[in-house]
Amino acid sequence: MARWRWFGLLALVAALFVAGCAGGDDQSREPSEPQASPSASSTTTTTTVTTTTTVTTTTLDPRLAEAAAIERLDAQLAAEIRSGEQQLATAIARAEALRRAQSISEAPQPRATTLDGLLALDRPLVIAHAGGDQDYPHSTIYAYTQAAAAGADILELDVQLTADGVLIVQHDDTVDRTTETTGRVAELTLAEIKALDNAYWFLPGQWGDQTQPDEEYVFRGVRTGAVEPPEGFEPDDFSVATFKEVAQRFPNHVLDVEIKVQTTPDGEPDPSTGIAAAEVLAAEITELGREQSVIVSSFNDATLAALNELAPSVATSPGLDAMLAWYLSGVPLDPRYDVLQVPLTFEGVEVVNPELTERIHNEGRYVWVWLSGTDVVETREFYADLLARGVDGLIAGRPAEAVAATSR
Repeated sequence: MARWRWFGLLALVAALFVAGCAGGDDQSREPSEPQASPSASSTTTTTTVTTTTTVTTTTLDPRLAEAAAIERLDAQLAAEIRSGEQQLATAIARAEALRRAQSISEAPQPRATTLDGLLALDRPLVIAHAGGDQDYPHSTIYAYTQAAAAGADILELDVQLTADGVLIVQHDDTVDRTTETTGRVAELTLAEIKALDNAYWFLPGQWGDQTQPDEEYVFRGVRTGAVEPPEGFEPDDFSVATFKEVAQRFPNHVLDVEIKVQTTPDGEPDPSTGIAAAEVLAAEITELGREQSVIVSSFNDATLAALNELAPSVATSPGLDAMLAWYLSGVPLDPRYDVLQVPLTFEGVEVVNPELTERIHNEGRYVWVWLSGTDVVETREFYADLLARGVDGLIAGRPAEAVAATSR
């Protein structure tokens, strides 16, 4: 662009120089106004004035015209550059959108895109816990992409708010267990959290283990660009994602969302943080039109009550107090709860058995089981055993193995 600009400027200067030389020839110029016949005594004076005027016009006017022309050319070139940059940015954005759309279309798609549609399939469902945290870095876009490719029906994620009120996909209320630094989520902004390497401590099958040699952490450095990302992925796919990013990247997958209650600096649960997150989640579900493709859970009953009030058409599972009252004392559950999400064990006591699943089925509900990730080794055979107990959904850390178990 600069080379053509200077050619143009040189041509313009040359043209103006020629015009200036021509203008200096008195014989070729016509007077600007008719002149009265001068007397002999006034001829010299008139000639002097005319000559002065001619010199002034010839010397200054072309320079002013040249400066104005250069200014116009600069403005035109600047406008062309801005236009070219905008066109380039648009082309890049379109190519990126096409690439992402193509990757989504090429991945196995769920048999149904709504919760009711999946439940109507009348077969066990695979819910990828944090995208499959036993096989992939916890809660990353990379993990969710791999889970979708493995054939998971539903993507499970935990959400909470950053210091600047953005809903992110994050399990712990600190960033200590997955990233290269420490800090409370409630005290960090989205920009600060986004810059972190969310796969820094990833080890297959050992989420949170920070005792191994550095080379064992196979995705460390991908986020920061120090290590080349896997083919088809980008460094951002190993960062902490926002809820919106996951919801928009996987528009055809039902999302199983758990709202986390953050703790105070003293380590005490702060229920107001769960309610605040429920308010943001309800607004974003509505904004994205995901009312029929999201199910929400939380240990905190007040958080779920807030969500139910703000988004009554969004499916929810009961909180801890309601579940314990039902499990221990037979207190009826709200009819809106079609899906009960229960732990395999609770405080060392096995919860999921054929008697429990039969009780839930007799009430016309479905049972999904979640795992602590530390009390069992998730294998295809293990998942098959859970299915034999009557489980309707596996919230699995190894979604590919769970899909294989449900396909038997």
